[in-house]
Amino acid sequence: MAGGKIKKEKVKQSRAPSNHYQGGISFHKSKGQHILKNPLLVDTIVEKSGIKSTDVILEIGPGTGNLTKKLLEAGKMVIAVELDPRMVLELQRRFQGTPMSNRLKVIQGDVLKTDLPYFDICVANIPYQISSPLTFKLLNHQPSFRCAIIMFQREFAMRLVAQPGDTLYCRLSVNTQLYARVSHLLKVGKNNFRPPPKVDSSVVRIEPRKPRPQVNAKEWDGFIRICFIRKNKTLGSIFRIKNVLSLLEKNYKTLQALHSSQNASYEAADMDISGLGDCKEDQSMELDDGSGDEMEVEDGDADSGMSEFKEKVLAVLKERNFYERRSSKFTQEEFLYLLSRFNMAGIHFS
Repeated sequence: MAGGKIKKEKVKQSRAPSNHYQGGISFHKSKGQHILKNPLLVDTIVEKSGIKSTDVILEIGPGTGNLTKKLLEAGKMVIAVELDPRMVLELQRRFQGTPMSNRLKVIQGDVLKTDLPYFDICVANIPYQISSPLTFKLLNHQPSFRCAIIMFQREFAMRLVAQPGDTLYCRLSVNTQLYARVSHLLKVGKNNFRPPPKVDSSVVRIEPRKPRPQVNAKEWDGFIRICFIRKNKTLGSIFRIKNVLSLLEKNYKTLQALHSSQNASYEAADMDISGLGDCKEDQSMELDDGSGDEMEVEDGDADSGMSEFKEKVLAVLKERNFYERRSSKFTQEEFLYLLSRFNMAGIHFS
C-alpha cells in the first residue's frame, strides 16, 4: 500500500490430526494401519511373489486395496481378510462394477480367529502387532500353501532369517526355520507408507517345508525355550540351573509313573504348531531388546551331591561337546539331534 508497509500476517496452519487420510478414510497407527503408497514398490512385491494366473491369493489387511488391485490382475482370485469395517466398505466400493469384483472375496474379521479357506499363496502387508502368531497360524494351515510373501517390521524379519551365530538368532528363528525355508527379499523404507511407521520394514518369503517335520510341537517348543533362557550361556550352565533341573525331573518322574501304568507314547503326531507364535518380538512397531528370548528362572546349581537325574542330563549334553556350546551357535540339525538324545534318555520337555 502507498505510504506504508504491508504487514504480513502469519497464516496459522491447523495442526494435522494424528490419523492420516486417503479418500476420506483415516488410518490408525494404533491398529497397525500403514498403507503402501508407492506404486513401484507394490509392483515389485507382486513381481517377486511369482504369482501364477491360476493362483488363489490370500491377502491380510488389504486396507484401501492398492496391493489388492495388482494381485487381482496377476492371479485367479483374491481372498482379503480385513478387520476394519470401513476398509471393507472401501474395498467393495473400489471394485464394484469392475470385471475384478467377482474374483474378490472379502472376509471381515480378525485373521487370527478366522478359519482360513484354501489358498495357493499369501501376499500381505500385515499389522505388525500380529507378526508372530500370524506366521505360525499360516505354517499350521492345512492343506499347505506354496509360499507367503509378507511385509514385516525389519527387526522381526531379520530374526526370522537369522542364522546360527547371528546376533538376532533366537527362538523365533529356530521355530520358524524348522517348519519353513525363509529368505529376505527386500528392505522397505518407512516413507513408503501412509502414515509412516517408526521403523523400516522388510519383505520376507516363507516357504513351508513339505512334508512337515515329524516333531512333537509341544516337546520341541519346551526344549527350545530352555535352550534360549540365556542364549549366550553354555548349555551346560543352563541345564545346571536349579529350576530347569527341577522341571525336567518332575516331567521325568511323571512319565515314569505313566509308563508303569499304561503305554504312554511321545511319538510325533500331527499337532497344532500355532502356539509356537507365543513370542514377544512383535508387540509394537518399536525395536525390542530381545528380552522375549528369555524367561525368568532362579539361577543357582542343584544340591552339591549330584543326583542320578542330573548325571543323566549332563551325560547327554557331554555328547559331541554340547555341554560347552551356546544355543546361539546351534544348527537346526543339532537341536533336533540333541532333543532326540534327551528323549531316548527318558527326558522330556512338555
